[in-house]
Amino acid sequence: MKLKSLSHHFLKVAALALATATATAQDKLPTAQVNTTGLAVTDDTVTVGQLHSATGTMAISETGSIQAEQLAIDQINAAGGVLGRQIKVIKEDGASDWPTFAEKAKKLLVSDKVGTVFGCWTSASRKAVLPVFEKENGMLYYPTFYEGLEQSKNVIYTGQEATQQIIAGLDWIAKEKKAKTFYLIGSDYIWPRTSMKIARKHIENVLKGTVVGEEFYALGSTSFGSLINKIKLKKPDVIYAAVVGGSNVSFYKQLAAAGINASKQTLLTISVTEDEVLGIGGENLAGFYSAMKYFQSLDNPNNVEFVKAFKAKYGKDSVIGDVTQAGYLGPWLWKAAVEKAKSFDIDKIVEASPGLELTTAPEGYVKLHPNHHLWSKLRIGQWQKDGQAKVLYESELIEPDPFPKGYQ
Repeated sequence: MKLKSLSHHFLKVAALALATATATAQDKLPTAQVNTTGLAVTDDTVTVGQLHSATGTMAISETGSIQAEQLAIDQINAAGGVLGRQIKVIKEDGASDWPTFAEKAKKLLVSDKVGTVFGCWTSASRKAVLPVFEKENGMLYYPTFYEGLEQSKNVIYTGQEATQQIIAGLDWIAKEKKAKTFYLIGSDYIWPRTSMKIARKHIENVLKGTVVGEEFYALGSTSFGSLINKIKLKKPDVIYAAVVGGSNVSFYKQLAAAGINASKQTLLTISVTEDEVLGIGGENLAGFYSAMKYFQSLDNPNNVEFVKAFKAKYGKDSVIGDVTQAGYLGPWLWKAAVEKAKSFDIDKIVEASPGLELTTAPEGYVKLHPNHHLWSKLRIGQWQKDGQAKVLYESELIEPDPFPKGYQ
């Protein structure tokens, strides 16, 4: 298991990227100096929170984030911790229920006084907890690709926003497949609805294409027969899908059973990663495309080390998806900000965060923008029968723009 070597690799790069920061894991700055706001920080430990869906329909997607964040925390602890303090974790289950997320967020911030929280997956859960984090001045590291149209002092977004995934992905499929007609499908909550609103504007106003259908299904839905019949009738050039959680298993298996496969139909999804494919089965997705910034199959030294460490901890059959990798970045970015600020205080972490760089991220180089999003690349992966994706396209680094003109 190469946890130690990977930890040292990250620390070395963080030190180079943060040349102005002299604080290291060996600096035992006095607790009264590094914690002036009453957070759960002692001379030896700092307590953080994890807030994900360990149960319910979203567990299929969020389990990987829980694992990756814990892996990063274990590696950081093995290398000396943060400002010489070991990280303790309080895990809370949002249970795929948005009011529960808000309730648990308040517990973590008010009762447990955690130094930061790594959590959420759906935009609905993020929107539910955002007022709590802003009111209590907590810090959330949010790992999921999302619709954009948000920026908060109290959130670091380690996933993609719409210009980096939705718009860039549609540009690729339109050019590659000469696509003109699109059928939009999503789960029925804020992220898919807002994403499809952005997609429609881009298809109609920029690509000069046509949306021939648009449908949304409640989270947890398992019956897609009527939708599949409509798709067969409309014969779109592209099915554009943002179905999430356990519904993915039913949707793609029913597509395959109905004879809708890559030999007959182009499909681009912005919501299926290796985590979902584990449940769907690669044979039911083979030939379809996902627009993500990360795939487990990426061939670079950073990712090779990351995949080895992840599988060593969670088993050789475990898989790593886009949001899992983005979740892994959260603890490292938080550590870098804390040690640059020489403080666990939220306001000082916020001030220290813009410009932070990780050249050792599994996805490659990332840099934190002043708008709290990461510079990242779009990659198009084509799913194979073995459940892994063949990366067909990789963009240049795309500057994050959570409020793109003309899409609000």
